[in-house]
Amino acid sequence: MSTPAPVPELFSWEFAADPYPAYAWLRAHAPVHRTRLPSGVEAWLVTRYADARQALADQRLSKNPAHHDEPAHAKGKTGIPGERKAELMTHLLNIDPPDHTRLRRLVSKAFTPRRVAEFAPRVQELTDRLVDSFAARGSADLIHEFAFPLPIYAICDLLGVPREDQDDFRDWAGMMIRHGGGPRGGVARSVKKMRGYLADLIHRKRAALPAEPAPGEDLISGLIRASDHGEHLTENEAAAMAFILLFAGFETTVNLIGNGTYALLTHPAQRARLQESLGRNGTGGLLETAVEELLRFDGPVELATWRFATRPLTLGGQDIAAGDPVLVVLAAADRDPARFTDPDTLDLARRDNQHLGYGHGIHYCLGAPLARLEGRTALATLLTRLPDLRLAADPADLRWRGGLIMRGLRTLPVEFTPVGEPAARP
Repeated sequence: MSTPAPVPELFSWEFAADPYPAYAWLRAHAPVHRTRLPSGVEAWLVTRYADARQALADQRLSKNPAHHDEPAHAKGKTGIPGERKAELMTHLLNIDPPDHTRLRRLVSKAFTPRRVAEFAPRVQELTDRLVDSFAARGSADLIHEFAFPLPIYAICDLLGVPREDQDDFRDWAGMMIRHGGGPRGGVARSVKKMRGYLADLIHRKRAALPAEPAPGEDLISGLIRASDHGEHLTENEAAAMAFILLFAGFETTVNLIGNGTYALLTHPAQRARLQESLGRNGTGGLLETAVEELLRFDGPVELATWRFATRPLTLGGQDIAAGDPVLVVLAAADRDPARFTDPDTLDLARRDNQHLGYGHGIHYCLGAPLARLEGRTALATLLTRLPDLRLAADPADLRWRGGLIMRGLRTLPVEFTPVGEPAARP
């Protein structure tokens, strides 16, 4: 009788660089697997597509950390560092219906296809301005100089953060995504600073709010208006909503742009295919399916955010006890050969692509239309304006950020033929 192969090591630096072989082993041998996370919390990892899709929509799996069976002191290990002390818990990632339904309805109008389409010229303006800042130099770090600032400034505009304050937000957000790369306690301090700023901004906007909304009113003003007109939105809820839209709305897009660009640079035939399509069709043609495939192949969210069993249940043949945390591994599900043909192959023309990169069910990512717009704009602009873009480092030397939920590069150094100084923009 042969000895079963040992479970691969999870959550090491080597694992972070390429988790997909370990996920393939889990799908084959332990598709719903209980493990101890780096924080010390024990949780179930769900890795097959069918089980993942079921879990994401299962109402027995609550988003509310109050259902966690760990002692109270451990609950701080299952969310965003510092959100509990900063009173920012009442956001869409931590609540269930009916509160989730009410709060999601309030902000959903900011992410309608029409509103996102109206925002497209601003996203293009931001994208061009960032490329302008390094195009003449012939080199750049695409994470810090491009993928990171683009969604920060875009979501700040959408929320209504004044332009003169947006660099502060950029600094706080930068600390929040370092995941251990910064000073100890830096994430919690940044969350606290952001909470204080948002409380002050809500007070200022409430005092200056006009009687009637202007077309395209910013999202924070819309939240205040709703809370002042019978929607029962508390100040804590408004601040928590603004916070999570900022937090969830920028890091996912940083990683979509970063991971997507890296995948294209390391798959030259696919990159050439996309550039040819862009030259022939502009932003039509292959671009839309390309972004969906990049989301599937190496998406920005590795594990869906925390869920907790409200009662005993069976998932993928495993009995899960009430109070147990469950983490759906989107990155594993989206490489499941039972669902995707040649799942480890990057195919920008893939049509049958119902990936789970932005989740599934009532917690499907609210900002997905904006993230897709930013991803399409960023990739099309880079490949068009810097056609010979290439990696300036050995892929083996690149480092991926630590952290449980997100998947993204720390840096992405690139080189290209310098482009002349841009004409002054209005």
